[in-house]
Amino acid sequence: MIPQPVSITRKDGFFHLNPAVPLDAGPGLDGVATWLRQALRCPLPPGRGGVTLRVDDAKPLEGYALTCAPTSLEIVGGSPAGVFRGVQTLRQLLPAAALRRAGEVDWNVPAVHITDQPRFAWRGVMLDVARHFMPVADVLRFLDLAAFHKLNVLHLHLTDDQGWRVEIPGWPRLTSVGAWRPSSMLGARVHARDDGRPHGGFYTTDDLREIVAYAASLHITVVPEVDMPGHMQAAVAAYPRLGNGFSGGVRTTWGISSHVLNLGEEAMAFCRDVLDHLCDIFPSELIGIGGDECPPGEWEGSPLAARLGLPGVQPWFTAQMAAHLARSGRRLYGWDEILTGGTPPGAVVAAWRGPRPTTVAARLGHDVVSCPDIAVYLDYRQSDDPGEPTPVGTRLTLEDVYGFDPVPPGLTEREAAHVLGGQANVWTEHMENARRVDYMTYPRLCALAEAVWDPPGRSYESFRARLPEHLSRLDALGVNYRPLTGPRPWDARPDAPGNPRSMPDRLAELAEMTADLPPTD
Repeated sequence: MIPQPVSITRKDGFFHLNPAVPLDAGPGLDGVATWLRQALRCPLPPGRGGVTLRVDDAKPLEGYALTCAPTSLEIVGGSPAGVFRGVQTLRQLLPAAALRRAGEVDWNVPAVHITDQPRFAWRGVMLDVARHFMPVADVLRFLDLAAFHKLNVLHLHLTDDQGWRVEIPGWPRLTSVGAWRPSSMLGARVHARDDGRPHGGFYTTDDLREIVAYAASLHITVVPEVDMPGHMQAAVAAYPRLGNGFSGGVRTTWGISSHVLNLGEEAMAFCRDVLDHLCDIFPSELIGIGGDECPPGEWEGSPLAARLGLPGVQPWFTAQMAAHLARSGRRLYGWDEILTGGTPPGAVVAAWRGPRPTTVAARLGHDVVSCPDIAVYLDYRQSDDPGEPTPVGTRLTLEDVYGFDPVPPGLTEREAAHVLGGQANVWTEHMENARRVDYMTYPRLCALAEAVWDPPGRSYESFRARLPEHLSRLDALGVNYRPLTGPRPWDARPDAPGNPRSMPDRLAELAEMTADLPPTD
């Protein structure tokens, strides 16, 4: 997030930060102190009279106060996480050169007093590593950038029809078969182009533990998601007995597969094994099961459908998974399709199909994370410029993302309290590497970071005026962001054409998609 604190008072003078400045870290802040020393490439020896970090329980958990005077610099937070957020503001007060891995370590910090706290407890970003696999190092870098912008949740989309990215004990073919596809689509699926190149990869248990531990050092919670019972073609390709007669391979085209789990005894045991392993790796209270876009056609005529009725099969499955997670002290996290047919008590909804599902969930008393596609899907095109790479979805400009408010209009104060916050979603069908992810994500994620941190009434004009200086920080961090002037010639993907959508067309589609949501009147 670019600094736009709740309260900021500038003073005369500067604090001179150099290797000789001592650092006094209060109880519980050794990790933050170590991180700060490494980030600044500055030894900051223990001692008083320089930089002070401390916790004040009277402050909001992630709130902080940063006070810089010519002879001292103090960051006080409501928790170690709050101190860490204040440390990010300190980094943004330094020259961009301080963000580089080499160079002179001798900087002036402007004298200032800042008091700040986030509006929302959930300030997240979802990263899809199923459509295009991202090596561990790229995920860690993605976390670094999220932390720099004071985001605190990484929703990690680990599996889909096009690839399975997490090893599960007892199910080795998930990674030997399900993690690989022989080719991928080039561009939007309406063009039916194929690159003919194999693609794949997966995370070992140790890989995921590393990601979780690294995120924890940045005070970021990783919420894993294994999509079930739909978006399961990769798993069924690995173990056809889990499906409904499908004997093909991992899906090579984008879109939604009709091949889903059969929900027999072995398939249910498989799902429990997956969730148990996720619970073993990820300390997050929430565990994602997706639950979206699950065509029920293959269940027609099954004993389960005969007993429950076809519309009742997926709600039954969701309830079974929620109960299983509850036995481990966890809560289910699912896309807003889980609202149809009855949402399990305690489940948290990720509301993506436009703004209406957030309203429905909140009015029904369910905690909800707002992530409507037309406001925060960062795979959607950024302009109408023909040079935009693989333009899909509705146009989603920097200003559009900045204008996002997780709380839809019309909610009462009690209903609005169920909105935990918001997140941007980075779907990677058309992002084959980290460089492409950078281009589609930044600086729009900078705008999202302010939208979920700042109180209402923030100013896009102020953000836009502060952005050029912030882009110099992204330059120092090596981010391949989209220039404000538009795409460069080499950003285009003429080999991977898109499929732009108009807003009226998408809104009409969303109305149809959400017609079966429960009424709230």
